[in-house]
Amino acid sequence: MTVFNQVEFDNHEQVVFCSDKESGLKAIIAVHNTKLGPAVGGCRLWDYASDEDAVYDVLRLSKGMTYKNAVARLPFGGGKSVIIGDAKKIKSEALFRAFGRQLERLSGSYYSAEDVNITTGDVAIMNKETNYVLGLEGKSGNPSPFTALGTFLGIKAAFKHLNGHEDLSGVKVAVQGLGAVAYGLCKHLHSVGAELFVTDINQASIDRVVNDFNAKAVGIDEIYDLDVDVYAPCALGATVNDETIPRIKAKIIAGCANNQLAECRHGEILREKGVLYAPDYVINAGGIINVWYETHEGGYNEAASTKHVEGIYNTLCEIFDRSKIEQKSTHLIADELAQEIIKNGL
Repeated sequence: MTVFNQVEFDNHEQVVFCSDKESGLKAIIAVHNTKLGPAVGGCRLWDYASDEDAVYDVLRLSKGMTYKNAVARLPFGGGKSVIIGDAKKIKSEALFRAFGRQLERLSGSYYSAEDVNITTGDVAIMNKETNYVLGLEGKSGNPSPFTALGTFLGIKAAFKHLNGHEDLSGVKVAVQGLGAVAYGLCKHLHSVGAELFVTDINQASIDRVVNDFNAKAVGIDEIYDLDVDVYAPCALGATVNDETIPRIKAKIIAGCANNQLAECRHGEILREKGVLYAPDYVINAGGIINVWYETHEGGYNEAASTKHVEGIYNTLCEIFDRSKIEQKSTHLIADELAQEIIKNGL
């Protein structure tokens, strides 16, 4: 297995492979950049097809966190971690305590939090072995509602850029993936009269959204072919790719998933097609913004956190405007903005 030659390796400061025989822990921690502060990013538990897939994912996600934290104007660097395995089979207190001990060995260069298949309860178990975790219950707590709010506001910003107004009443939105963040997003969209088309690999998640928000369930593969206004990818990444782009009819792609573009070039293909893409690490930064407010000396402040999350709207408006003026894809404009902040400081 190669690391340094991986296409997603971007001068990462640390890539740490972790194991614990007793608990069965197999994990990878990637610290991309700490110029703005300690690396912060969630831990994902996923049953990867291969170790190479896990390395690819953690490298890509950690770089995304560097850019996400910079554009969100947070004093954090970027990092991410993955635990390899089937969440339904391997979750245990021993596993998360073992992972906590691995975090402790990094001495604060990386702080973890919840992500896919990891709950705040799991993070609390890690916390028994280390203080290098964020997003704890009783402090900032579950970041999902804040990620959902930022994503909803990002959709409004994109719709206004294209149509000159924010009224989403009757707007058709295809939501792919119905986890905690996507459920919150659907709640916001339903409250303003949007028409929802949804899919997920979990039937219970589909049923919940259909029942609560009068959504229409569609097949996993059917989601790409719908005649909708907005495609909101909210599951795993790389769903915007060579196969799906010709099928997507939406003029806006805006969702809470990480790494939505399979390759960088797909952002330019979208621009040429007249599709407005809300860069993933900008629109989905609400959760990490909320986590930051847990670190304040005066204690967590939900009102201040919410106001900061609401700033995602203006950041996206700036990116959309610069993209139009400079005739560059929105993801490249976002990258340039992040690089400017990393170079010059917050």
